[in-house]
This record gives sequence, C-alpha cells and structure tokens, in this order.
Amino acid sequence: MILTRDKSFYKQFFSLYWVLVLHNIIILGVNLADNIMIGSYSETALSGVGAINQVQFVFQQIVMSAGSGLVALSSQYWGQGRTKEIKILSACAMSVGVVTSVLLFTLALFVPEKIVGIFTPSTDIIAEGVRYIEIIKFTYPIFAITNLLLASLRSVETVKIGFYVSLVTLVTNCSINFVLIEGRFGAPEMGVRGAAIGTLAARILELVIVAVYVFFVDKKLRLKVVDLFSFEKKLLHDYAKTAFPIILVGAMFGVNTALQSVILGHMSDNAIAANSMASTLYQTLKVAAVGASSATAVIVGKTIGMGDMKKLKEYVKTLQVMFVCIGVVISTTMFFVRTPILSLYDLSPETYRLADSFLLVLCVTGFGMAYQMPTIVGIIQGGGDGMFVVKNDFVSLYCIVLPLSFLAAFVFKWSPVAVVLCLNLDQIFKGIPGFIKVNRYTWVKKLTNT
Repeated sequence: MILTRDKSFYKQFFSLYWVLVLHNIIILGVNLADNIMIGSYSETALSGVGAINQVQFVFQQIVMSAGSGLVALSSQYWGQGRTKEIKILSACAMSVGVVTSVLLFTLALFVPEKIVGIFTPSTDIIAEGVRYIEIIKFTYPIFAITNLLLASLRSVETVKIGFYVSLVTLVTNCSINFVLIEGRFGAPEMGVRGAAIGTLAARILELVIVAVYVFFVDKKLRLKVVDLFSFEKKLLHDYAKTAFPIILVGAMFGVNTALQSVILGHMSDNAIAANSMASTLYQTLKVAAVGASSATAVIVGKTIGMGDMKKLKEYVKTLQVMFVCIGVVISTTMFFVRTPILSLYDLSPETYRLADSFLLVLCVTGFGMAYQMPTIVGIIQGGGDGMFVVKNDFVSLYCIVLPLSFLAAFVFKWSPVAVVLCLNLDQIFKGIPGFIKVNRYTWVKKLTNT
C-alpha cells in the first residue's frame, strides 16, 4: 500500500502543515517585503542588506535547528503524555539560542564592517550593510527567544499561534517600512535604517504576543518563566546528544548559503543583488517543503514514542509521495511568478537577466529539494538519526558543492548562472542516499527515558 488509509494521519498532518506553511510564508514574507521595498529604493542598499541577511540566515538556522532538536526529542515525550520533561528540554534549547544570539550581537557591535566585508569588496555596499546591522542586531536575542518558545509549543502540536503572530509581524514591518524607508507622511527618509527599525519593532511585538500566550494562555504545556532556568543532567545530556547533529547540520547549511553569496559577491555587484532577490523568492516558496519537514518531524516522533512501527511505515511511504507532489507545486509556482515578482524591483538590465536565470535554475533544483529535505530532515532526523544528516550534508556540501563552485567561479571563470547551478546541485543528488536510508528504517531511534 503506497498511501495510508488512516484518515487520522491526513487530518493530523494537514492541520499542522497548513499552519506551519502559512507561518513560514509570513516570516519570509517579512524578508521579501524588506527586499522589495529596499530594492525599489536602491540597488546598493539591497546588496548591503542582502549581505547582512546571509549572516542572519546562519544564525537563524542554528536557532531553528536548536528548536528542531527540541521537537525531535519532545514529540516522543508528548506521544507518552509527559510534559515535565518537555519543559526541561525547552530550557536546554533556550540556552543554546540565547548564547548564540549574544555572540552574534557582540560581533555586530564591535566589527560590523568586517562582517559585511566578507561578502563584498564594495565600500558603498559595506556602508549600507553597516547602517542596517547597527539596528538589526537588537533583533537577534528577541528572535531566538520567540522561536524557541514556539518550538516548545510545536512539540505538543500547538502551531496556530505562530501563524497569527507572524501575520501581525508582517503588517507591522511592512507599515513601518513603507513610512520610513523613503520618508512618507512627513517622516524622515531613513533607507536601510528605516527597514531595520520596522523589523525590530515587529520582532518586539512578536515576542510580547508569544510570551503572553505561552505563560498565560497555553493549557497543554503550562510553561512558566522559572521552567526556562530548570535543568536536569540526564535530559541535558539527551538534548545535547539529539540536538548537536541537528544544530551542526543547520550551521553547515547556513554557512554554505552564506558562502554562496561570498562567491557571487566577489564575481560582480550585479550577481550579489540578483542572488539576493532570487534566493529571497526561493526561500519564500521553499516553506512548502519546510512546513512538510516540521509537520513530519512531529508526527514521526510522536508515532515512535507510541511504539507503533506498522503505522510508522504506512506514514513514511505516504509522506514520500506527498513530498514529490509538493516539489511539483514549488517548481511550477516559481516558474510562473518569477517575472511579476522581478518587475517590482528597480533593476539594471544585467541584474534583471541574472536574477531571472538564477530563478530558472532554482525551478529545477527546487524539485529535488522538496523531496530530499523533508525526507532527510523530517523523517530521518525527526526519527532520531541526526548523524546521518550530518554525514550526508558534510560530504555533499563541503566535499562536492563548495569545491566545485569555487573552481567554477575563480578557476574556470564560468558565468554566474553556471556557478549558481553548481551551488545548488546537492538539492538533487542528496535525495539518492536519503531515499535508500529512509526505506531501510535503520533511522528509527527511541530517544525517551522510559
């Protein structure tokens, strides 16, 4: 049987999936809105913000991976109805997020020029990036706390609050951006600083809403502030063992994405601006696969915690078919929306041509991503085998993709479009070991202390 006949599975999956997708669309919609508004203001400003966003992406991957580690372990406890352990695990995840955010804040405070300079030698772009990071650095600890609180809720299948909060964030951010970037309604023209202020205000509001919900409204987890300072040696060890490979994968992926911008940024200023636009649209549509990964991790972890292997195998086969269908939707949508989205920017002809070509490449590689990512991250990692993901990503990214891309850009002198193809090839070939591994079921690990 390829598709399970268990109606409760579809109800459970889609009740999580649609909310998670909408939540992530709105989160990335904030970045897309920033991108479009700044892009219509100045291409140089767009490049500066794009460089900073690459640094933020590495940070966000680490934070969200800390949350994924929490979900992978806590969802099994949730399958057993044990919330006390989930509270302690939430404190472990929160400590990782806060420490990481403080480290990045410190770097942004003392060496902002060096951070932007990693991505481009252009002094004009560096200047715009520094103006942006001087304000945006205050969002880092706020982002970490908010998203790890939401991960705690996701562990117990509470996801709607994330969607509502993100909707408020999008409206707040876009409204402030509209006023401050170009100086409307008598406000000063602030450019990238206006965009940063809009994001900071939205992040603060986001944290306030999530904190009120978690500590005063939620009835499943009943988390208190004091719980975030409670640790237990055994659970701390379990979290570190489970989350470390997941965080390592997130960091590797984030660094890989940032290095893509480094490579393209040192090829031409047009390439870094085009990549900023193309990658932002791609990341926005990628949420269909990200949502599938997150929903899958909860369902797989919960089913393992319940000890129902027969049902787990039914679910895994069904999920793989669904991932392929999601890939078709992502690639088709990106192909048709790329032209109207690019028309919203004020671009030079060369930058427009590059962005359009980059998106065509991503239409192809995005199909592979939609299968391999939720299969490897949602099922295999969500089922407890994080080390497989580490090995698969390390070989793919650091032994194949990055060396090939550096050679293509700086030795063979290939075009930026060919380099982008090299940078994204892993989205296709990583699916092969993923397919073999997932259908052998050697990834099933019971992580809870019985």
